[in-house]
Amino acid sequence: MSDSEPLELEATRRRLTGKQADTVDKLTGTALRVLAREGFARMTIRMVAAEAGVAAATAYTYFSSKEHLVAEIFWRRLRTAPVTDGDDPDPVAGTIAELRTIALLVADEQELSGAVTHALLGRDPDVRHLRARIGVEIRTRLTRALGPAADPELVEALELVYAGALVRAGMGYESYADIADRIERAALRILRAA
Repeated sequence: MSDSEPLELEATRRRLTGKQADTVDKLTGTALRVLAREGFARMTIRMVAAEAGVAAATAYTYFSSKEHLVAEIFWRRLRTAPVTDGDDPDPVAGTIAELRTIALLVADEQELSGAVTHALLGRDPDVRHLRARIGVEIRTRLTRALGPAADPELVEALELVYAGALVRAGMGYESYADIADRIERAALRILRAA
């Protein structure tokens, strides 16, 4: 990979060659199957590596923990999710659409959704790094949706709504689909008051 190529294939721990990117893709895809079958508590990096046909030592060169692996899955989903272009004549509608998109990224996968919340709250340095990248991506999306005059405090309030809702869903109080509706209602109140 040259320095001028986009960083979409950049892993949390290092840049990837094509073959390395294929290995990471294999591990993340396999992790989804293992997670659905075994649940987050039982899933291990070794289990994912074995099922993917990758040496455990190789898997650990890419992912320091199962939390890191799950955070990477979420990061990849977020990076490939549709983005509001910011040209919507109604920035409120665009912002609500953006929040709904990111809230529903893992809504249809019960084991993954709970694992994402758990993983993103982890203390692993690689998770912290990835969590920061996720935060920047969400802030960028919200700012773009609100338009060029986006108030940073308004963006922060919307980030807090999203993060709080994610934790609430991860704790099992409500489904991610229900949380998306709650996020929308809370965000509308904030946006209308602004």
